[in-house]
Amino acid sequence: MSAKLDRRHFIAAGTTALAMPFIVRGASAQGTWPARQIRMICSYPAGGQTDLLARAYGEFISKQVGKTVVVENKPGASGAIGTAEVARAEPDGHTILCSISTTYIMNRAVMKNPGYDMDKDLTLVSVIPGAGLLLVANPKTGVKTLEDFVAFARKSGKVNFGTYSAGSAPHMTINELNKQYGLNIEPVHYRGEAPMWTGMLEGTLDAAMGSYTAAQSVLQSDRGTVFAVHSKKVDAIPNVKTLPEQGATSKFFTVSGFTGWAVPKATPQPVVDRLAELCVAANGDPKVKEVLATFVLEPAIGFKETNALYQRELPIWIESAKSLGLEPA
Repeated sequence: MSAKLDRRHFIAAGTTALAMPFIVRGASAQGTWPARQIRMICSYPAGGQTDLLARAYGEFISKQVGKTVVVENKPGASGAIGTAEVARAEPDGHTILCSISTTYIMNRAVMKNPGYDMDKDLTLVSVIPGAGLLLVANPKTGVKTLEDFVAFARKSGKVNFGTYSAGSAPHMTINELNKQYGLNIEPVHYRGEAPMWTGMLEGTLDAAMGSYTAAQSVLQSDRGTVFAVHSKKVDAIPNVKTLPEQGATSKFFTVSGFTGWAVPKATPQPVVDRLAELCVAANGDPKVKEVLATFVLEPAIGFKETNALYQRELPIWIESAKSLGLEPA
């Protein structure tokens, strides 16, 4: 992985005139970009992972283009409120969205009218692929591998498993494990990761699933044992195998999710390309590196890679949502 990162950083560093504005030729934007202050709307609350990424990348972009990037938090409805505002904005590159795959993918699977249409209203610019999510068992279960967990669930008859929201990746994971192994795992939905991990600390959950960073309170106090990671290895715990490596077969265990940036659909392609270049170049910035390291995240990827990831993961999320009974409402 380090070789890939070095190559990306080398390419990013070698792109010409990164710090200089360029001429945009399009119906919606004439002259230099940016011509004024840039609004970066973060569709989740201040202080969280998405917000911290928006601010770190926004600060780097501001330094490169010589215009202020103002991050505005517009949370609500799984990111739909802020996203709808960006979808209605002038497509000139001066309004950017920072959100997560729930907003870009899951909302279209579970909401009949989220207020925007990803295909018609927005263009994904660049994303940060999601980190491996941890599956953690209560030590009293004796679970150390997926095989152990399946055996425990079969013997117990019913297992309560924490998720950080209905329709989340953990919720999908529970459904897929139930289907493959004929289990009766019962999801216990919390409003976010913090209260979910508190449930693990209190010993009220048999298992839970979430991010490496947020799980540290449980792991460092020996109140939980990591027995698998969802779809990709976590560098800090390289010996813990992924679900597919341990025999889980669902396509959902190949998706990573992501955090990333989008602009209104009619934004001229030169602006989109420039923003993507800036996001990739930001990976080398010390503040950006610090935030990525904090959440154990990979760096942002380019425009073509971003949209290839989106097109690959979209049908898998939708299929899993339908399997769970999450039809648009």
